[in-house]
Amino acid sequence: MSEASDVISATGKRKNAIARVRLSPGTGAIVVNGRQMEEYFPREALQIQVRRPLELTELHERYDVSAKIHGGGVAGQAGALRHGIARAIEKQDGTQRSALKRAGLLTRDPRRKERKKYGQKGARARFQFSKR
Repeated sequence: MSEASDVISATGKRKNAIARVRLSPGTGAIVVNGRQMEEYFPREALQIQVRRPLELTELHERYDVSAKIHGGGVAGQAGALRHGIARAIEKQDGTQRSALKRAGLLTRDPRRKERKKYGQKGARARFQFSKR
């Protein structure tokens, strides 16, 4: 009974990626879509980004993270996972909120791809114009 209540779940988002995160007491393993984080995110920069909320709050060896991520690209998924972990830590221990907020980990990154406009080549790029 107490095991089920120890599991904290949260959702993180970034661009088109959505991460459903479960934080449970453990040894610090991070599993993403059934694979180890190092295998899922081979780039070191993304691994550092994902671990940031756990290392900031010094909980990286006390909790296991299990996540299901879908949508978006690799960088967006890493950002979504980081956001989800931070929100789960805040839910588990409210005293960590100020440190996470100060580091900007609880704020959902609002940047998205800008839509293409009609009469233009892209979101901001115009078609080539020749005066003569």
